[in-house]
Amino acid sequence: MNPNPGRDAAPPEYSTRQARKAGVTAFVGTTIEWFDFYIYGTASALVLGRLFFPDASPAVGTLAAFATFAIGFVARPLGGIVFGHFGDKFGRKNAVIITLILMGIGTVGVGCLPTYSQIGIWAPVLLVALRVVQGVAMGGEWGGAVLIATEFAPPKKKVLYGAFAQQGSPVGNLLATLAFLALTLLSDSVFESWGWRLPFLASAALVVVALYIRLRISETPEMKMAVVAQERTRMPLVEVLRSHPVELVLGVGAGVAGVAITYVKTTFALAWATADLGFDRGDFLLVITIALVAQVLVQPFGAVLATKIDPSRAIRWMLLPELVLLPLMFLLVQSGSVPLAMLGMVLTTAPHAMYYAALAGILAQVFPTNVRYTGISLSYQLSTAIFAGTAPMLCQFLLTHTDSIWPVVALGLGYVVLSLACMTLLLRRGKARSGGVDTEPRPEHTSTRKDAAHS
Repeated sequence: MNPNPGRDAAPPEYSTRQARKAGVTAFVGTTIEWFDFYIYGTASALVLGRLFFPDASPAVGTLAAFATFAIGFVARPLGGIVFGHFGDKFGRKNAVIITLILMGIGTVGVGCLPTYSQIGIWAPVLLVALRVVQGVAMGGEWGGAVLIATEFAPPKKKVLYGAFAQQGSPVGNLLATLAFLALTLLSDSVFESWGWRLPFLASAALVVVALYIRLRISETPEMKMAVVAQERTRMPLVEVLRSHPVELVLGVGAGVAGVAITYVKTTFALAWATADLGFDRGDFLLVITIALVAQVLVQPFGAVLATKIDPSRAIRWMLLPELVLLPLMFLLVQSGSVPLAMLGMVLTTAPHAMYYAALAGILAQVFPTNVRYTGISLSYQLSTAIFAGTAPMLCQFLLTHTDSIWPVVALGLGYVVLSLACMTLLLRRGKARSGGVDTEPRPEHTSTRKDAAHS
């Protein structure tokens, strides 16, 4: 047996056509998965509190619905660990196919679920269980989709191609918002009776389309090289915790602005605007829709910027404006004016959206191939579990107990500062280059070599 199998392995060959196909595959798959995940957030802001927690006051019912929303995020690190292990040992393709099927089961299940008036306490119990299924699926999905996009891409374009997977989030969110915006044509009684279920049930057809596309993609070149070189690790999670703890912690912090601000300014803001400020449900859904259209258009430029100039400088240009624009957004929404609310939402969307586009490609190059799925999934999903999933609930709690929106604004600004500091430190650890992030393979630890011999 070759004592140094990795040295004889040929470097992966990259094809522009295959890279584009992989990018489109990642984009379509994440769009469907995020659509499924986001429709739950919109429904929790609008209707789930009344249907599944009817004995609570409206504010407490919304808080309880946001708590079930947060549970999906708590489950996401588990999905990242399980599918990260599977994806690092056996390949990215099969992992993302399974996550897609799981997400479909969880989402359609919510659409078929009886309410509290029909089955009592079992309704919220089953709602939580299905939300956990969604969370596990999303936890495994993101890392696999990012790696399909980046590991097919040439070394100097990984941040750029990672944006394909990231683009699925705003598009999925946009589709989810449009779905509920269309449902405003229904009367309130019809919407609460069965109309809210339609987006959940419609996701079944979208999952079938995404599944067909994913079945047609091959395994990534870098994963194939790891298999040939026998560089797979027996316990990827243990290797990440033992050999890359600093990268993991900084990765968690770096993700916060990219994932939590979205839920502050959409999920929470939707509940606040419609319940406390007198906005019509359809009007504020239109505000969010326009902001999401702006995000779809602006977001890719973040990856372009981080590819063209020094990433540290690009990150500062993206995040520092948010410190001014986020408070401005809440002031404009508080005015009660739909046009002003729309302006504020669009302005504050651009900075964190551009940052989110660059985030995936940067994180994907922090960890070596043999633990990359686990490393980036755990970083991102811990960030979403700790910060993003709790954001609407914390915002609602602060608003309820202070009767002021300014503690909510302070929370959002804290998210931005945390990400700016962590990403700056992460890039300073030697990963940054003038056009992107260091993509050279790093020496494997002796423990990894020993693990590889047992694989």
